[in-house]
Parts: sequence; structure tokens; C-alpha cells
Amino acid sequence: MPDAPAPLLAVCALGIERRALASGTGRPEGAAGGAGPVHVLRTGMGPERAVRAVARRLAEEPYREAPVIAAGFCAGLLPDMRPGDVVVADSVRDGEGTETTGCPDNGPLFDALALLDARVHTGLLLGTDHVVRGAAGRAALRERGAVAADMESAATLRTAAATSGTRPVAAVRVVVDAPEHELVRFGTLRGGITAYRVLSSVLPAFFEWHRHVTIPRRRT
Repeated sequence: MPDAPAPLLAVCALGIERRALASGTGRPEGAAGGAGPVHVLRTGMGPERAVRAVARRLAEEPYREAPVIAAGFCAGLLPDMRPGDVVVADSVRDGEGTETTGCPDNGPLFDALALLDARVHTGLLLGTDHVVRGAAGRAALRERGAVAADMESAATLRTAAATSGTRPVAAVRVVVDAPEHELVRFGTLRGGITAYRVLSSVLPAFFEWHRHVTIPRRRT
């Protein structure tokens, strides 16, 4: 079908993130819904692996024009954040601060996420090459204007945008630890479970965004 919308590619790094996202689609690789099928791609940890995996997948049919969402867990940087909060990036930036990718058309994401029992934050999502630990590390990233950080989103969206200048991109991350809720501390397992459950619930928001950004072009 030449007018069929491209599938949505949801990109994550870790197996646990993929399981959470796939549980929302109802089958391991994806499901029909929204404007078209959603497929979950696991890249492995780190920006280099994200670049390689995303570039390879977007070079294949039917993903050449697929909208891309970077999804998974993140480190929250704001003092009032807690596990299970959702971050919808208005932009993502690499750790060197040299490459910024905008994430427009976030309205449908906010509207759909408002139906979830979760707090939603927006702002800059900063890329790092390491897992964020400690108050000092979080404060340093916060001083750079970021509200949250992860290792793959910036690389994922930069690669997606580079392969097609008109490709819709977004980043939706669930806070798994925050300044007052360090995951390495005793007793934070409950926070991890909360974050997993929230990540498992975000697919309806992805469907709404997908529908919005792939409105069929009608022939005249």
C-alpha cells in the first residue's frame, strides 16, 4: 500500500527496557495500532552502539521514513523528581555539547501522557558516556541546562535526523533514579519497579504521536 504510513521505531538500549515496551505492544516485536505498526529496537548500551544499530535499521525497508522515538529509563536531575516521572524532551544534546536535535510536535505526547498516573517534565535531555551517579555529577549536568540524562537518546535522534531531514523524532524517558532517590541505595528496588511499570504503560502515547506525525498526504 503506497499510502500506508511508515511504522514507528521505538529505540531502547537495554533488554529490560525492551521487555517493558514490548509488554505494551502485546507481542515481542511490535503491534498494529495508532497510525501503523510499532517496532521496538534494542541497540545495546552506549551512544556508539545506538548509532550503528539505528543507522542499520533505518537503511532497511520499511523504516527509511519511519518516525523514531528514543525510549527507556533515564537519570533525573531536578531535585523534585522521583522514580516513575516521565521526561518528554524538547531537545536532546550530546555530551560534548556540539550536537543538538530538536523534538517538535510534542503536543500529542503530552495530551496522551496526561491520562497516565505520572508526573511529566520537559526540557533538555543530555547525553552522557557513563551512568550518572552522585549528587555532584547530577548537579554538573543540571548546570548545563538539562533536566535528565541518558546514554543513547542524543545519538539515536541525531542519527535518525541525519538520515532524513523530515523524519519526526521524539524522546520519552522514565526516571529510574533521581537526586533524592539514588538507585544504588538500599531500598530503592521499589523505585525501579515503579519506573518499569510506567515505561510499560507509555505505548498509547506513542500511538497518538505516531498518528499525529504520519497524517496521510492526500493526492489531489
